[in-house]
Amino acid sequence: MRATSGTSLVLCGLLVLLVLLQAPRTLGLTPQTRGQLCRPRPTDLVFVVDSSRSVRPVEFEKVKVFLSQVIESLEVGPNATRVGLVNYASTVKQEFPLRAHGSKAALLQAVRHIQPLSTGTMTGLAIQFAITKVFSDAQGRRARSPDIRKVALVVTDGRPQDSVRDVSERARASGIELFAIGVGRVDKATLRQIASAPQDEHVDYVESYSVFKKLSKKFQEAFCMVSDLCATGDHDCEQMCLSIPGSYTCACREGFTLNADGKTCNATDLVFLIDGSKSVRPENFELVKKFISQIVDTLDVSDKAAQVGLVQYSSSVHQEFPLGRFHTKKDIKAAVRNMSYMEKGTMTGAALKYLIDKSFTLSSGARPGAQKVGIVFTDGRSQDYINDAARRAKDLGFKMFAVGVGNAVEDELREIASDPVAEHYFYTADFKTINHIGRKLQKKICVEEDPCACESIVKFQTEVEGLLHALTRKLEAVSKRLAILENGVV
Repeated sequence: MRATSGTSLVLCGLLVLLVLLQAPRTLGLTPQTRGQLCRPRPTDLVFVVDSSRSVRPVEFEKVKVFLSQVIESLEVGPNATRVGLVNYASTVKQEFPLRAHGSKAALLQAVRHIQPLSTGTMTGLAIQFAITKVFSDAQGRRARSPDIRKVALVVTDGRPQDSVRDVSERARASGIELFAIGVGRVDKATLRQIASAPQDEHVDYVESYSVFKKLSKKFQEAFCMVSDLCATGDHDCEQMCLSIPGSYTCACREGFTLNADGKTCNATDLVFLIDGSKSVRPENFELVKKFISQIVDTLDVSDKAAQVGLVQYSSSVHQEFPLGRFHTKKDIKAAVRNMSYMEKGTMTGAALKYLIDKSFTLSSGARPGAQKVGIVFTDGRSQDYINDAARRAKDLGFKMFAVGVGNAVEDELREIASDPVAEHYFYTADFKTINHIGRKLQKKICVEEDPCACESIVKFQTEVEGLLHALTRKLEAVSKRLAILENGVV
């Protein structure tokens, strides 16, 4: 069987896949290792605040705390964000216009001095006042700057005594973005009539003023051009947070895998199931041992990261070493080198059953919660039934890779491999398929800055083979010349 080069290429691809298995998972997104903190977009922002008699003084103080928290997050200034505030009940009072305060400190002081009006609820009148008076050039609106947002944030806790639909439509038509916040007994239909689209981003409701401040974070982010939630700590990643514009993704350190929740990480328990049947041949078995060691070199081996176990099978199953026996790469690779070739039959089903019943058990060193990864290498048809054990391994959540060479049965490889099957099984027939398999593996699993450098390895192998052929031809020529000289001497 001339599967030596094909075997090396398949295991090269598997090496890459294992590295990718442990690499930071980003769900198809391109992460930024470090972004910027919130940089507020310049905005003309007007608060329209309900202080009708239904809003008790202690509750109005909570509204003022909310307003102050939003202002704290802004970059305030004549060329940055300008803030105005309208206080309303049965009447409307402009507490301060957009042009009034050029600093954050002055705005916060002005908010502290606001007092409730404590009469009716004329929400429509207040919005109309904001359109015609507050959002005017005379009061500080920057009409000649189309890139500056015009935003009105309406806070109310009751049913208005006038209509809000038409005046809100006029406000939106004039380019004002309307947010509506309702508290307690507010009429939710009124909130929807006020707010801009999409309404799920522009309508908010809280049951009481006691939880009102929880909305401040949302509106702090709403006025940001960039929000690096990783830098601010506003994420729930267990190990690593990777920033992307306006959001983040979670990742894990080397030797750990990201769980299905996209947030938490598991260590990896990796067990090799190696076919030691007589069809593999001693020279190929040595090559398999070499590539096992290369895979081990990519791992962060420790009792808290990756653990490695090794099982060889032929007509019987033999555990070379269990998970957790060796705590360094050096010791694992030494044990791999010392593995003796069994050289008998091919009982793949028995090996899979051993993996389930023995290798991934607590008594054999497996850790609760760790990601279980099995790599099955075979070069022939199994002499026993594999389907039940292969199915059970996957049902238990094991991540199974199948590598086949030569007379391996592809249907069996697919049965062993986890979903998606195309990403979890590899096969090569013989040396003639090396180029095809190389290209196939590069397309499937080789990436930029590929740790296995598959393309380079294929190129290197080709160059070495060419040099060996050339050297062989030269030796043959030298031998012929020597023979001629010997004949001449005689």
